[in-house]
Amino acid sequence: MTPIATKIQPYIAPGRRVHLAGIGGVSMNPLARVLHSMGLHVQGSDQSGSEAVERLRAMGIAVHVGHEPQDIAGAEFVIRTAAIHDDNPEIAAARAAGIPVFERAEAWGAIMQQYKNALCIAGTHGKTTTTSMATHIFMAAQADPTVMIGGTLPMLHSGYRVGKGDTIILESCEYCNSFLHFFPTVAVVLNVEADHLDFFRDLEDVKSSFRRFAQLVPPEGRIVANAGDPNAMDALRGLPLFTFGFEDGVDCRAANIVWNQGRPSFDVMVHGELYTQLSLQVAGRHNLLNALAAAAAAYVLGIPGDAVRTGLEAFSGAGRRFEFKGECNGARVYDDYAHHPSELHALLEMAKSLGYQRVVCAFQPHTYTRTRDLFAGFVQELRAADLVVLTDIFAARETNTTGISSQDLAREIPGSLYCPSLPEAAQKLRELARPGDLILTVGAGDIYTVGEAVVG
Repeated sequence: MTPIATKIQPYIAPGRRVHLAGIGGVSMNPLARVLHSMGLHVQGSDQSGSEAVERLRAMGIAVHVGHEPQDIAGAEFVIRTAAIHDDNPEIAAARAAGIPVFERAEAWGAIMQQYKNALCIAGTHGKTTTTSMATHIFMAAQADPTVMIGGTLPMLHSGYRVGKGDTIILESCEYCNSFLHFFPTVAVVLNVEADHLDFFRDLEDVKSSFRRFAQLVPPEGRIVANAGDPNAMDALRGLPLFTFGFEDGVDCRAANIVWNQGRPSFDVMVHGELYTQLSLQVAGRHNLLNALAAAAAAYVLGIPGDAVRTGLEAFSGAGRRFEFKGECNGARVYDDYAHHPSELHALLEMAKSLGYQRVVCAFQPHTYTRTRDLFAGFVQELRAADLVVLTDIFAARETNTTGISSQDLAREIPGSLYCPSLPEAAQKLRELARPGDLILTVGAGDIYTVGEAVVG
């Protein structure tokens, strides 16, 4: 099959004038830089000022704060982030003037066609970490990749880089079928679970989307998949796969695993032969799987095992992925992006293995629909913490039409505490913190500010 839209391709050319609505966003900012480097005349707007906006202005890219109809003046086409809807004044003005409006994913899809290798890393969980690990590997191999990550990678001091090599590495999101606009030569499927049920009908719909994503890979490309994930295997049934995991018979397997304070050392075996040996700086079984996925992708793209070892051993984590923030009253404070029950399971399982006296989890649920649809899973996983502090649900793109509340979670989790505001949560954590504790601030919203306040 082919991507669901390719009509933007003629516009991605030197000299064309483009307006980016939401230009300061996590994937729009690197998109602006890539388009600028390709010789396009780039302008844009964002809801508020930021360091990212100022850096774009320093490059000569005009950025307006706010969204006004006149902002699109001079543009031949408009690219918007997912947060920009049809009622946005700029989008309405573009439509009225007959100026084409494209989605961010369409632009990235057009860009990746200019690279020999397009490594697209997808999955319900682990995308950011695995994309970051792959970036470390390809940088160690001196492949000079172009990269787009949905988070911050300390090595890059950002979530992107513009390289001159023949490889582009992209975190590939399934929400709104965004990744179906891509042109992967190597597609990685880490796992498949029910999520984004405000868009997908059910798990079968999610699996169908991932299958369509994998089918975008051309015959000469490769599909890299987690053999231990039943939903992924079901979604990809009948397709030619290069598998990774712990199971016997997979193409890329971890063997001779030794754990040290939650961190694994292991052999990477490909078709029964030693590819490389390495020790990770990051803890948890889930990160071992992420590393295997990155190693498998590197293998099919011809990267030497030594570069895999060098890259992965240098990886110390991505932003908001068990990120150390500091200490409070002798407790160590970490922040994590986990916002799905399976992610909470992996995080808390790893945290409990590290030998702290208590694991205190301050959790901010992300979106009303996810909290409603996965409610039982959140209750089950949060009960693994020694103490839970719950803040109000982060609305993101939604309004609360369901009546769901974090107080509903609190009633089901024995001993949990509900703090309606983030400052109240920060104060409660200060009161609770004691030597030997591991304090986690967890969620995909702005809960990280609580950790920063606690250690500040």
